Amino acid sequence: MSRLDPYEVKKNFKILQQKINDEPLIYLDNAATTQKPQQVLDAINHYYKWENANVHRGVHTLAERATSSYEKARAKVRKFLNASDTSEIIFTRGTTTSLNMVAQSFGEAFLKAKDEIVISVMEHHANIIPWQELAKRKGLTLKYIELKNGELDVKMAQNLITDKTKIVSLTHISNVLGVENPVKELIDYAHNKGAIFVLDAAQSLPHQRIDVQALDVDFLAFSGHKMLGPTGIGVLFGKRKFLEVMEPVEFGGEMIDFVYRNTSTLKELPWKFEAGTPNIAGAIGLDAAIQYLQRHDFDAIKAHEKELVEYLFPKLQAINSLMLYGPEEMSKHTGILSFNIDGLHPHDVATALDMQGIAVRAGHLCAQPLIKNLNVSALVRASFYIYNTKKDCEKLVDAIIAVKEFFSHGPI
Repeated sequence: MSRLDPYEVKKNFKILQQKINDEPLIYLDNAATTQKPQQVLDAINHYYKWENANVHRGVHTLAERATSSYEKARAKVRKFLNASDTSEIIFTRGTTTSLNMVAQSFGEAFLKAKDEIVISVMEHHANIIPWQELAKRKGLTLKYIELKNGELDVKMAQNLITDKTKIVSLTHISNVLGVENPVKELIDYAHNKGAIFVLDAAQSLPHQRIDVQALDVDFLAFSGHKMLGPTGIGVLFGKRKFLEVMEPVEFGGEMIDFVYRNTSTLKELPWKFEAGTPNIAGAIGLDAAIQYLQRHDFDAIKAHEKELVEYLFPKLQAINSLMLYGPEEMSKHTGILSFNIDGLHPHDVATALDMQGIAVRAGHLCAQPLIKNLNVSALVRASFYIYNTKKDCEKLVDAIIAVKEFFSHGPI
């Protein structure tokens, strides 16, 4: 395993070489969105500068170039996920759109009243609300797996997943707690009960290898902007046997074969799900982001983030009145750490950290059921990626101590 050098990586990110409030920028909001290396920006710029045309429609040179680049990106994603065929790769706007597509297409067609859907209390809103709406429309039962010691209660999950369960939809890594769920075990268990499994991989795919065939997952969703790619592009992977029988949720140009006055015929997979002009530049940017990530060993990426967390975790624990959330065992945390400081509102903490050039997230983190479960109204979240360093961790600790002193909150 080659070692990742974050200082070398950072050279590719011009945005990280600036000052915020006269302080060097330390970007620790990677769970919300990652920064983009120059290689991704160059790929997007090259498309608009030399290939800008619509895809699949024209026979002129620019259209053929654009189509080739767009479909090359699909092939890159297929290989990245080890999907069996490019027809299983649907380009979407992001994880939210992908999960809504599964709920609205598969769920609407194949679930009936009194069927059950199982999710968890740690889900992002994007993996809650689509299932809530589907349950209301179809008269379904929505069940939640709770937490145990800051982790998913696996025994409860097994009790909740029964022969009545038709869909299990879970996050791979919590965007709040940073804990990784044992999804392979739960996928196998769901399949044994006859349920399909939907995986929200928005927080996991940027940081580790995922082989959809080895996992045997039925659907998987992720967003490009959380893995160095541009915003507005994401992917829905689905097993072909399901995608073939699902109906599109958007209709119009590009996804049709023939249109008559009273009826129409659809294109084959994957294009029947991609109505209208797609985010061509976004797909090309995602291709470049995957290429960039593949320059680095994913084991090295994971090891680097683990090293940062192991370095920072005890330093945060040592700060008086700072509460960390998630598993008590440091080894069970990925590169996401959420915390609060007793007596200080998370927004005040985040604002004060920003004055020192440190970007973190504060709020309910689009996970209000989990926030309520933790008995707080909001959290501060620091999340790490390939360009973060131990020096960033040290500055975060120093800045938190300075914030406490500024607000005269008491001794460290």
